[in-house]
Amino acid sequence: MGLKPILKGAIFAGAMTMFGAGAAMAQAAQCEETQFSSKTGEVYLKAETELLQNDNPQAALQQINKLRGMELNCYEQGAVLKLGAAIKIQAGDYAGAVADLESAINQGYVPDSERAKTYYNIFQIYLSQNDLNKALEYSQKWMNAGGDPDRDDMWRLAVVNQKLENNQEALKWAERVFEIDGPGAKREVYDFLIYLYDATNQRAKKAQLLEQLLARNPNERKLWDAIAGDYFQANEERKAFEVQKAMYLGGILQKEDELMRIVNFYNRFDVPYHAARTLEKEMNAGRISKTYDRMELLANLYQVAREFQKAIPVIEEAARMNNSGAMYERLGRSYAELQEWEETEDAMLQALNAGGVKDRGLAWVLIGQSRYERGDRPGAREAFRNANNRGGRGWLQFMDSEERTEAALVRFEAQSLVQDTKNEKERCERLAVLGESNVPEECNTVDQRLEDAEQALAELGNS
Repeated sequence: MGLKPILKGAIFAGAMTMFGAGAAMAQAAQCEETQFSSKTGEVYLKAETELLQNDNPQAALQQINKLRGMELNCYEQGAVLKLGAAIKIQAGDYAGAVADLESAINQGYVPDSERAKTYYNIFQIYLSQNDLNKALEYSQKWMNAGGDPDRDDMWRLAVVNQKLENNQEALKWAERVFEIDGPGAKREVYDFLIYLYDATNQRAKKAQLLEQLLARNPNERKLWDAIAGDYFQANEERKAFEVQKAMYLGGILQKEDELMRIVNFYNRFDVPYHAARTLEKEMNAGRISKTYDRMELLANLYQVAREFQKAIPVIEEAARMNNSGAMYERLGRSYAELQEWEETEDAMLQALNAGGVKDRGLAWVLIGQSRYERGDRPGAREAFRNANNRGGRGWLQFMDSEERTEAALVRFEAQSLVQDTKNEKERCERLAVLGESNVPEECNTVDQRLEDAEQALAELGNS
C-alpha cells in the first residue's frame, strides 16, 4: 500500500473519532465543544463521502471550503482541519496537509489522546517528502507525546539517522531492530549494522556479526574478505593470515595472486617450509605459473627451511630453465650442505661455465673444499689458487700448516723409534753379560732395526 492511502486513512480515522465519538472524548482545555451542529455535520458528511466513497478529493475539498465559510465551533474547526489534511494528502498537497495538522495541534483542536498519532502522521508526511530533518523533529515530538515505535518505525528511524550521518543514533535503533528480529534477521539488517559498527569504529561488534553471518553463509567470499580486511586495518596481520589460510584450506582462494598471498604470508611469519610446500603444490596443479622466478623462490624457501634435499631438484630444474650460473652455484651450495662433494664440484664447474656467478673466487673455494674432502690435495690447491682471494689463501695456509704438522709428527715418531731402538740395544747388551740363554730373540735383530730407523730419520732430514 502506498503512503497516500495510509496517511489519509490514519488522519481521517482521527477526524471520525472526533465526529462519531466526540461526546465521550476528553477535549483540550480551550475547546469545550463535543459535536457538530446538524447543518455543519451534513456538509462534513458530504466531504467524507466524496473522499472515501467517490475518491474525489477535489469535490471533498469544495465541501471543506464550504464548511470553512460557515460559523464553526472549536470542535468543528478541529475536525475540518483534520479532514482537510486527509484530502490534501490524497491530492498530493503534503505541505498543506502538514499546515492543517499543525494548526489543529497549535489551536488546541487535538485532544491529548490523539496528539501522539497526529505527530506521527506529520513525521510520515515529512518522511515521504524526504525532509529528513523535519521528519526526525516530529518523530521526537511523537515519542515525547507517548508514541511507541514498532519494529518498522525503529527501522525507519535508523535509516533516517544514518542518512543524516547521525550514526550513533542510527545504531541505537538498528540494534533494537536486531533484538526483535533475532539471529534470523534479514541480510539487509546485518549489512546495515555492519556498516554502522564500521562507521562508529566498533570492530569487536562488527566481527561478531560477521562471524554470525559466516556461520549462515560459510562460502560467501565477501564475508571472509571483510573479516580479513578488518584485521589488516587493525594491524593484526597474524589474524588476517589465519583467516586467509582458512579461506585457502576451504577452497575459496583460486586466483594466482590469492594463492601467492598465502605463500608470502607463510614466509613472512617464518614458516618457510609450509610456504614452499604450498607453492610447489599449486605450481604442480597449474594454478601458479612455473616461471624461473617462482622456481627460484621455491628453492629459496626450501633452503631457508634447511630442506636441502628437497631444494636440489627444484634448483636443478630452475638452472636448466635458462642455464643460470647463479642457480648452478646455488645447487653446488646445496650439495655442499649435504656433503655430497663430487656433485658439489660438478655443479660449481657448471656455474662457472654458464656465467653469471657473482663471486667466482668463492665458487673456486667451494670446488677446492670439495676436492680436499675427497683427498685430492693437489686438485684442492689448484682450485684455491684459482680462487685468488682471502678464502683461498686461508685454505692454502691451512693445508700448509696441516702438512707441516703431519711432517713434524712423522719426524717425531722416527726420532722416537731411533731412541727406543737404542734403548732396546743397551738392554740387550746388559743381558748378554749374563749369558746367551738370558738374551731375548729380538736382540738378534736390534742392530739392523736401529740402522733402518737411523736411515729413515736421515731421509726425513733431507726431504
